[in-house]
Amino acid sequence: MIKVTLKNGEVKEYEKGTSVIDAIKEISEGLARAALIAEVNGKTTELTALLTEDCSLNVLTFDSDTGKKVYRHTTSHILAQAVKRLYPDVKLAIGPAIENGFYYDFDCENSFGQESLVKIEEEMKKIIKEKLPVERFELPREEAIALMKEKGEFYKIELIEELPEDSVISFYKQGEFIDLCAGPHLDNTGKVKAVKLTQTAGAYWRGDSKNKMLQRIYGTSFPDNKQLNSYLEALEDAKKRDHNKLGRELELFTTSDVIGQGLPILLPKGAKVIQILQRFVEDEEEKRGWLLTKTPYMAKSDLYKLSGHWDHYLDGMFVLGDPEKDKEVFALRPMTCPFQYQAYLNKARSYRDLPLRYNETSTLFRNESSGEMHGLIRVRQFTISEGHLMCTPEQLESEFKGCLELAIYMLKTLGLYEDVSYRFSQWDPEDKEKYIGTPEQWEEAQSTMKRILDHLEIPYKIGIGEAAFYGPKLDIQIRNVFGKEDTLITLQIDQMLAQNFGMEYTDKDGSKKNPYIIHRTSIGCYERTLALLIEKYAGAFPTWLAPLQVKILPIIDKHFDYAYDVAERLKSEGIRASVDARNEKIGYKIREAQLEKVPFMLIIGDKEIESDSVSVRSRREGGLGSMKADDFISKIVKEVKDKVR
Repeated sequence: MIKVTLKNGEVKEYEKGTSVIDAIKEISEGLARAALIAEVNGKTTELTALLTEDCSLNVLTFDSDTGKKVYRHTTSHILAQAVKRLYPDVKLAIGPAIENGFYYDFDCENSFGQESLVKIEEEMKKIIKEKLPVERFELPREEAIALMKEKGEFYKIELIEELPEDSVISFYKQGEFIDLCAGPHLDNTGKVKAVKLTQTAGAYWRGDSKNKMLQRIYGTSFPDNKQLNSYLEALEDAKKRDHNKLGRELELFTTSDVIGQGLPILLPKGAKVIQILQRFVEDEEEKRGWLLTKTPYMAKSDLYKLSGHWDHYLDGMFVLGDPEKDKEVFALRPMTCPFQYQAYLNKARSYRDLPLRYNETSTLFRNESSGEMHGLIRVRQFTISEGHLMCTPEQLESEFKGCLELAIYMLKTLGLYEDVSYRFSQWDPEDKEKYIGTPEQWEEAQSTMKRILDHLEIPYKIGIGEAAFYGPKLDIQIRNVFGKEDTLITLQIDQMLAQNFGMEYTDKDGSKKNPYIIHRTSIGCYERTLALLIEKYAGAFPTWLAPLQVKILPIIDKHFDYAYDVAERLKSEGIRASVDARNEKIGYKIREAQLEKVPFMLIIGDKEIESDSVSVRSRREGGLGSMKADDFISKIVKEVKDKVR
C-alpha cells in the first residue's frame, strides 16, 4: 500500500500501481468526471498514470489554468486528426493551446475557407463521439525520425532533429492519428464537450518570414455549450470594439501599403487624442519634478555599443549604412536611455543634484517582425512617455515608488487601472548571452527590486527571461479585447549602464560613485494607449479626451448665426466644438453625431435663440432638456477639468 496526500491534507491509502483516475474515483465519482489532469508530487501527470510510491495528489479540472491548457491542447490534436481525415495530403506543423483556445498550423495547397471550417468542425465532433483513448508512447530519436518519414511529416522531422541525439521522443496516439508531442493530454477524446473553430490566418513556419507560409486554424473549446456560447458572444463584442476596425471607422487612424506595415497614420481625430494625452502627461510630470529633454532620433553605432544595444538588440534596430563598409554607421533609436545619459554627462554631478529626473516624449523605432504587427498595439514607429531617473542607492525605493504612483495616477485617470496586472520580469540564468553583467550583479539588482516591490505590496507574478538585457523590471500588463496580453507601462532598475557610460556623482565623503538609474514610462506607448482606450470605451471617449466634444445642430438656416456664436463661446473656454451646417433634417444630424460618438449635441431652434439657451442631448444620459448656454458651458468646462469618465 502507498500513502497519498490530497490537497486538503487528507491522507488516503491505495494499492501500489493504482491509476490516478481510479484513485480519484475513490475520492468522488463527480470529481472523477470533472478531472482532466492531475499533479503528482507537483508534476503534471495524466489520469492514466500509475501511483507507485507515497506522493501528493492534486486533481485539476477546467477551472484551473493547467486544466484549460491540457483540455485545449488535446482539442488541437482532434483538429489535426480531423484535417488529416478530410485532407490526407496535408502536412502537420505545430498545434499548441493558447489563451482562450488553440490553433494548429498546416501546410496545404488549398486554402481553408469558411466551408472547410464547417466540415472540419463536424469531423471533430465525430472524433469526440468516438471517445478515442489518447495514449502516450516513446521512441528513440532514430525510430522517431523513421516513423515521421513513413508518414511524410517533414516538419516534425525538423523538430526531432534539433533535439539531442540521446533524447527519448514522445508521441500521442488517438485512433489512427499519431502526433509528436511532449504532452500531457486528456485520457480520451470524449472528454471534450463543446468546440468551435473561429478563424484562419497565415503563419510562417517557426515564425520566420524566410520560411514557408502555412495555414493556421484557430479554435476554442469548453466543457459545455453554455460556456462556449458565452465566450462566443464576448468574442463578437470584442470584434465590435476592436480598435483596428473601430479606429478606422471613426477616422482616428489609417494605414497605407506604400508607406509600410507597422507605420500607421494618425488622422486629425486620432492625432488630437494623442496631443491631449501628451500635454496631460508632460504637465503632470513637470509638477512632479521631471525635466523635459529633446534628443536626436538617431545616433552613431558608437553610442549603441556603449549601451549594449548593438550587441544585444541589433536585430530589433533600423541600421542606416553598412557596418562592413561605411566609416560611420547610424541607427534609429529603439529607446532614449543612452541619449539622456549624455544630458547627465553634460557636467559634473554631486549628490546634491540627485535625484535627477529627465522625461521626454520620445519617438522610437523598432524592427518588429511582420507577423507581430497589429493596428496601433504593435508598430515599428511609436511615441512613448519615456523617462530616466538618476539617484543614490538611498533614494532608490522612494523614487521607484514615485514613478509607480505616477503610472497608477495615469491609469486611474484614463480608466484603465482595473484592467492591469503586474509582472516582475527577471533574467534567465540559462541564457546568459542575452544579458550584460555578472550573475552577482543580477542577483543584487533583482533582490533590490524584490525588496522594493514586496515593501510596496505590489501583487506581481514572475516572468523569467522577460527582463531587459541590462536589468530587471516591473511590467504593468494589460489585455486587449481579444485577451492578448501586452506591456503598457514599464519601470526598470538599472545598476549597470551608469558604469558603462562613465556616469558618476561626487558623494558626501568626496568619493566618486555611479548613480542607480530608473527607466520608466508614465503612460507607455501613446499609440498602444490610444488603441486600448478605443477598445475600453468602444470609441466613445470621455469628454476630456474626445477629439470633438460638442456638435451644434441648427435646425434650419436662420439658426446658423446663433449656432456659430455658441461654438465660439465654447472654443474660447477651450472646448472643441463644431457646427453641422449641412442642409439636412435634424434627425439625420443627430444620428450622424451619435455615430461619431460625440459626447454632447446642442440643438438650436427659435426658442433657444430667444432665450440664449441650448437644447442638450448627452451621449451618455440622453436628452437633458433646455439649458442656458452659459450654464452648459460651465457644466462641460467642469467635466473636462475634472476629467470625468
